[in-house]
Amino acid sequence: MPDQDERDALVALEKVRGKPRSAALPNINLCGDIGLKIARDGTWYYQEGPIRRLPLVKLFASVLRREDDGRYYLVTPVEKVPIEVEEMPFIAVEITREGNGQAQDLTFRTNVDDMVRADGEHELGFEGGPEGKDPFILVRDGLKARIARPVYYELAALAVESPDRGRLGVWSGGTFFPFPMR
Repeated sequence: MPDQDERDALVALEKVRGKPRSAALPNINLCGDIGLKIARDGTWYYQEGPIRRLPLVKLFASVLRREDDGRYYLVTPVEKVPIEVEEMPFIAVEITREGNGQAQDLTFRTNVDDMVRADGEHELGFEGGPEGKDPFILVRDGLKARIARPVYYELAALAVESPDRGRLGVWSGGTFFPFPMR
C-alpha cells in the first residue's frame, strides 16, 4: 500500500487531469497588434511573411480564441494578442466517413490536424462569404473551419434527402445537416 505522500500525489494528479477548461477568459494583459494574420486560404502570417513552420502554426492554433465581440486572439495565461482572421481561422482539408444513413459519422481533419466529428456540438453549416455560401464545420469555442472545395465535393456526393423536410443534406453524429436552398 502506498504511503500518505504517494496517495496525496496521486489524488493531486487526478484532480489536474480531470479539471475542465475555464469557459471565461481571465482579465489578462492585452498586447498590441504584432502583425499576426490568418488568410482566407489558411496561411498564417507574421508581419506579412508566411509562417512556414507547421509546429509553430499548430502551437498558435492551440491558443487561438474568439471572444464575444467576434475578434480573435492568441491567449496565454498572462497575455492575449489580437490576430486578424480574413474569414475563418481553419480549413477542413479531409473528410472521413464511417457508417451509412442516419448512423453515419463524418469526421473532418483541419489544416492544423484537428479532428472534428460533425454532430450536435460541432455544427456543419453554411455562411455567407465572398464567393457565395461557404460550408464550414465548427471546430471548438466558436472557431470554424471552412470546408475546402474538394472536401465539399466529397460531402455533396454523400447528400441524401431528409425524410421529414424534403431537403438535401447529410447525416452525422445522429444529426441531419441541411444544405442551403438556392
